[in-house]
This record gives sequence, structure tokens and C-alpha cells, in this order.
Amino acid sequence: MDKRFRAFDPHQVLLLPPSLDDWLPQDRLARFVADLVDEVLDLGPILADCTEARGYPPYDPRLMLRLLIYGYTTGVRSSRAIERRCADDVAFRFLAADQAPGFRSISWFRRCHLDALAGLFTQSLHLAAKLGMVKMGRVALDGTKLEANASKHKAMSYGRLVDKEERIEAEIAQLEARAAALLADAEATDTAEDQIFGVDGKEVDLPAELDRREKRLARLQAARAQIEAEAADKARRHAEDKGHRRQQRTGIADEQAVTDAGQQAAAKARPKPKVQANFTDPDSRIMKNSDGAYIQAYNAQAVVDEEHQVITAADVTMNPSDALNYTTMLDQSAANTGIHPKQALVDAGYCSETNLEAAKERQLSCGTDTFMATGRLAHDEQVPLAPRGRIPVSATLKERMARKLRTKVGKAAYSRRKAIVEPVFGQIMTCHKGRQLLLRGEDGARGEWRLLAACHNLRKIFRHAGTTGLAALAG
Repeated sequence: MDKRFRAFDPHQVLLLPPSLDDWLPQDRLARFVADLVDEVLDLGPILADCTEARGYPPYDPRLMLRLLIYGYTTGVRSSRAIERRCADDVAFRFLAADQAPGFRSISWFRRCHLDALAGLFTQSLHLAAKLGMVKMGRVALDGTKLEANASKHKAMSYGRLVDKEERIEAEIAQLEARAAALLADAEATDTAEDQIFGVDGKEVDLPAELDRREKRLARLQAARAQIEAEAADKARRHAEDKGHRRQQRTGIADEQAVTDAGQQAAAKARPKPKVQANFTDPDSRIMKNSDGAYIQAYNAQAVVDEEHQVITAADVTMNPSDALNYTTMLDQSAANTGIHPKQALVDAGYCSETNLEAAKERQLSCGTDTFMATGRLAHDEQVPLAPRGRIPVSATLKERMARKLRTKVGKAAYSRRKAIVEPVFGQIMTCHKGRQLLLRGEDGARGEWRLLAACHNLRKIFRHAGTTGLAALAG
């Protein structure tokens, strides 16, 4: 039977130039990103950085911002991967207007404008608030470990650093003695001099082997200085906190005495032999992730609103413990939204005497009722299974919080914690491929985490309002 097929001619020449607008359906995320960048976002901070008049004209910041937002939102974060998509993917070609910026241009734009890109987080939050997606009735605070762009095998402990430094210093001394002998012999003939220093070398040049040793020694000394400085700073802060608490108990205020105690503690501080520093990313730390594995990582923090799982605060710290971030993260959330939440849900990682006291003060000053898991109680701490009657006067803050969580109200409130914040981390890890950071250093990690948080919020806005709601905001 003679079957007819639709006409198909791969070599057909287009009579008119193709329109990129016809390539992409109307309801796609790429159109949302294009409208967002062109009509809604404030590009002033990025444009303010573009002041260099010399050189070849760079790509339009709108084009680069379109690519980065769409790439981070869809999990294509590598600059090389974005470059490939600009040739292979219809959505990327639509966003780039059929231009193809190289990966170096994309990477440079991200690094050069990192602070402005991180500022997109607050813009995304304000857009969500205008659409009624942020209620601040109940928020959840939690942290997750993000893998740094560095191998943990490139880290070295303080004890090994000292031994290695002494060994390399001895090797340098031997090489310098050998180099001196070689220099003396090199004066005899030009041939011997060329073999040691190269044809264009000078007598003052050092052999390559000695040069490598000295560079290695410099890196070791820098890592050692970093560990010692951190140990001194930790000892100083601990001594100052201890002095303030002592003065609060005695009712005596002497700030100079506290400062002196901190300086003395810093001078006497000595790092523990097992404290490590990484040569690839010195700001990252060895941390234990949720799977129980030890990785080179940063501690990423987020406050999430219950209504639409919009992130209201995002930050990165170098400390594996979550306990230091309770007050700062809730303060950041309130500053970003202008509203203090009615309830704050936090897990046992934030439980400390300081945070329990801060939660009590926050409820009195801001009206935020904190439900904080206390973890396992000590042997002498007792909380009834079904709390009844008045709270004993002698109950500690931890016992009071544990009793609060065992009430019907406490159980109902705290049961919502995982459902609010855990899916957000899961979506960032899977949809945005955000498990590992690409940028190094604390500032780079913080900027990239806030960019990921911004793209998460923008995806929520797209799902909630689409291009229609965005057009209303633009108008």
C-alpha cells in the first residue's frame, strides 16, 4: 500500500529569518525568567559595577543574568554547561537571543557581580511577599552541609603542619647549600651554568626544586597562621563571654577587665593537634553530613516560611554547629521581611543554654514563640510524659522547653518542622543541583547559597503566579 507521509526536508532553506519567540511555548519557565529580568528585577547594583570603558564591549548584563538565573533554577550551574546549552537547548538560546557567550565570560560575570547576584535573594523575597506568599505565622530554621569545591584530602592537621614545616625547612637548607655549591661550580663554564639555571638564567636564580619547596613552605606557614589565629580568636571570645557572665552574677561592670582577660587567653591559646586547614579552600571545614560521612563543607542556614516554603533568610557559616545561628538567622529573617514570626521551629542542633535564654527574651520582646527540640535529657533532668499542673519553680530552661514540646500545642506545632524546611533543602539539592558549591571562600559560598535561595523562591513564584502574576508586579 502506498503510504503518504508529511513533507520532511532537512535541507530546506528558510525563506524568512526564524523568530526565537516562536521556538518556545508560552507557559515555559524561560519566558518567566526573561520577563523577570527585563521588567521586574532591579539591575542597578549590577549596572553600577559596569564602569570600565576600555576594551571590547561586554555582553549585556540582562543576557548574562537570564542565563545564570535560569541555569541555577534548572540545575545547570557550571559555566561550561551553560555555554553548551546556549547551542543545544532551545530555552537557553531563547534567553540568550541566539548569542553564545563563552564559559569564561559567564564565570567572570558571576564572580565579578557575586554580591549583586546574592542581593537577588531579597528581591525574590519581596516579590513573594507582594504576591501574598509570605505570612510569617510559622517559620522553621535549619541547616544543611554543602560540599565545598575542595577535597578533604587536601587538608592537613595542625600537628602534621608543624612536622611538615620543620621537614621542609630542613630540606630547603640542604638545597640552599647544594645550590651554593652548584653556583660556585657554575662559574667555571657557561655550559654548567646553562644546565642548572637554563639558557636565560641568572646567577641569582634558584633551582626549580628549591623554588617549589619555598612555595610549599609558604602555603604551610599560611595554613598554620590561619589555625593559630582561629584558636586565639576562639579563646578570646570564650574568655570575654565568661567574664561578662561573671560580672552579671556579681553586679560589677568592668569592660576593660573583660578585654584584658580576652587578650591574655588569646596569647596563651594553642591549637589542638587535630585541627585542620585546607589548601584548596582554606575557609571550608571538615563537617559531618546527614549521612554520617565527613566532608569538606560549609554550614548553610535557612529560615523557611510555612505558607509557600519561601526562604526568608539564608546564610553560610564555617562552624559545623547550628547553635551559633539561632539569633542571627531569626534577626535576618525579620530584617528581610519587616515582620517577626509568631512561631519559630528549630531542631535539637540549636539547643543551648544561651539560645534557650534568647528564645525566652525573644518571646517577650518580639512575640516569637520558639519550639526548640532539647534532644536527650541529662540523667538528673526529669519531664513528665504528660505535663499537668504548674511548672515547678526549680525547673531549668531546658526542662521547661522539653515540657512545652510534650503538650498538645507543642506536639502539633513541632510536628510541622520537617514538612516546612526539609523539602526546601531537598528541592535545592535535586532540582537546582545545589549539593556542592562551585565558588570557593566564605564570601563565594555565601553568595552562591543566596543565589540558590533566590532561584528557589523564584521557582515558587513561577509555580504560584506564573507570568500573569509577574506582569501584575511589573505594572
